[in-house]
Amino acid sequence: MYKVAFEQDAQKEFLKLQQSIQAFVATKILELQAGNFLGDKALKGKHKGKFRKRAGDYRIVYLKEGELLVITIIRVAHRKEVY
Repeated sequence: MYKVAFEQDAQKEFLKLQQSIQAFVATKILELQAGNFLGDKALKGKHKGKFRKRAGDYRIVYLKEGELLVITIIRVAHRKEVY
């Protein structure tokens, strides 16, 4: 079980989403909390060390913080805007 934390900007982006999209993204965040990283991809370039989880047309960009088992959500945005 992981602890999930939002960066302040990511939380604002999440709260601006429509309710139905928020619910879907929340299920994906709960998967992260449970340790389900299947299908997640490591990012390259300037985002090296971060991962992304797909949630339909939206992406959750996060960082796993070692032995503390903390996942920090960095960005929640539409796939055309996230990178």
